[in-house]
Amino acid sequence: MIEKLLVANRGEIATRVQRTAHRLGIGTVAVFSDADSDAAFVRDADEAVRLPGTAPADTYLRGDLVIAAALATGADAVHPGYGFLSENAGFARDCAAAGLTFVGPAPEAIAAMGSKVEAKALMEAAGVPVLPGVTVAPDTDLAAAGERLGFPLLVKAAYGGGGRGMRVVGDPADLAGAVESARREATGAFGDGSVFLERYLVDPRHVEVQILGDGHGTVVHLFERECSIQRRHQKIVEECPSPAVSEALRAELGAAAVAAGKAIGYTGAGTVEFVLTGQEFYFLEVNTRLQVEHPVTELVTGLDLVEQQLRIAEGAPLGPDVRDATITGHAIEARLYAEEVTAEGYLPATGTLHRFDVPGDVRVDSGVGTGSVVSPHYDPMLAKVIAHAPTRDGAARTLARALSGAALHGVTTNRDLLVGILRAPEFLAGDTDTGFLVRHDPVALGAGTLAAGGHRHAAAAALAAQAQHRRAARVLGGMPSGWRNVGGAFQRIAYRLGDRELPVAYRFRRDGLDLRVDDEPLDLTPVSVTPDVVVTEIDGVRRTHRVHRAAGMSYVDGPDGSVALQELPRFADPHAITRAGSLLAPMPGSVVRVLAEVGHGVTAGQPLVVLEAMKMEHTIVAPADGVLGELRVGSGDQVDSGQLLAVVEEPGS
Repeated sequence: MIEKLLVANRGEIATRVQRTAHRLGIGTVAVFSDADSDAAFVRDADEAVRLPGTAPADTYLRGDLVIAAALATGADAVHPGYGFLSENAGFARDCAAAGLTFVGPAPEAIAAMGSKVEAKALMEAAGVPVLPGVTVAPDTDLAAAGERLGFPLLVKAAYGGGGRGMRVVGDPADLAGAVESARREATGAFGDGSVFLERYLVDPRHVEVQILGDGHGTVVHLFERECSIQRRHQKIVEECPSPAVSEALRAELGAAAVAAGKAIGYTGAGTVEFVLTGQEFYFLEVNTRLQVEHPVTELVTGLDLVEQQLRIAEGAPLGPDVRDATITGHAIEARLYAEEVTAEGYLPATGTLHRFDVPGDVRVDSGVGTGSVVSPHYDPMLAKVIAHAPTRDGAARTLARALSGAALHGVTTNRDLLVGILRAPEFLAGDTDTGFLVRHDPVALGAGTLAAGGHRHAAAAALAAQAQHRRAARVLGGMPSGWRNVGGAFQRIAYRLGDRELPVAYRFRRDGLDLRVDDEPLDLTPVSVTPDVVVTEIDGVRRTHRVHRAAGMSYVDGPDGSVALQELPRFADPHAITRAGSLLAPMPGSVVRVLAEVGHGVTAGQPLVVLEAMKMEHTIVAPADGVLGELRVGSGDQVDSGQLLAVVEEPGS
């Protein structure tokens, strides 16, 4: 029996594992980096041990420190969560050598599946369909390998997952650079830069099968999950069951997944991933751990997969609740990320969550809360929000409403994109594949949730600010601000919404409120105004907006969307004005490489600086032809969001 469990992970999965352990009467131990010292999972654990440093390589990837923490606290088992050490066979062996129960498969099974190259060979021998591929060795002729496989092809990290270390290559000339970039990213994320090439199917479905195996030779499947909605090869919306899988195909997929598990003597929870095109499927990989998206399986089966992992680790056989599990209803999960969705891509965001609240009848698996700090050191996922309903349409509606009504203040998120996906006709029809966010512009999908260009929100923010000023007034606090016996000039306040300025001008007259947003009159009647809640009526329609002011921002949530408005100073700071051609860091991170020299000519789109944030690389390119006039950073430097990196000047300037 497990008495005390160390969770060798962080964030929401650490909190998730602790929750089940506590319910089962098992004590818990957390390990934490310096960046996570105030995190919720540390507070929730019975005991916690510091891992000095912030970088994953110095903390959560240090198996020796994790095992030392377990022994120091008297833990008798280690749960690896997902990512970090969860698929490290050496760590599993070291746990066993230290007398600790590793909550996961045997080291031999992890090793067999740890290399995706070896895993494919083993699955092919077991009769599971696989895609052709080539392992990249130091002497590999990349041009010949690419020609043999055909383009487009996929460069893929041999170890790890989560979309890191993956590059789609359509042009043979880009292959060498893609391999180099994927190797660097894989080394940083997983500690191993091995990569391979694989034939790339254009826009297939990504379908995976949950398996459970016990120590008595039984392996079962718990149905499939549809994970086709992805950005940068990383899933953001998952569901169970798949809308594309019939009962017959479900049986075939399940049989293939069970065969894969039995081929390696699998124990614990694992996932067998496939690509599906039409009715044909091909093996991708086996994840020898709990998946991020496991809650959708839990909600449709009624099982707790973490509980099953712990019982299997204690030696118990799979019970009838597992062997006879059925699908009830439909579940959809959305991954809420701290990131800005732009035309240039997905940029990680950092900051303090001034408010974090998700309403509605949904499950929220989160490692953050109000007051949490989102750092640049780790994966930017804030939470998983999951809805379960009798039908797929019902689950999609419930999840979209919960997300759209959430108060997410302080950090930019992908919430609007998720809502746009869940309400898109193509998604609701079940026509999803890995090309969904290529066919549909992510920026346009997210913009569809905000009505009237934010004018109503800006008006609500201005009125709430006025109410706050009056509440704080020491004299005549009940008098409207700016009131004059004979009328008066407009009071003015300006906000920034994205890259737009929204000036608001208003004055209280005897015949009502005179209000203009962006110089356009807005026929608005205030029904009730407080610093926190503004009720207005426009064209006979009454709406309630909730306003939260923090750190120079006004966060406005209403039935017509949510916005973050930056209050602008009345007089601009001349030092804050940037020169033409300035390249600013889009997010905090570290400089991985500098690819140009001061004084040299550059062309539009030429890579100049490569940043790494949250284990992903981001390339800063020249905005136009010119000369690199200034370079303010070097390899290894840490930069903040908005920091000047370089200046591209016009030729001859």
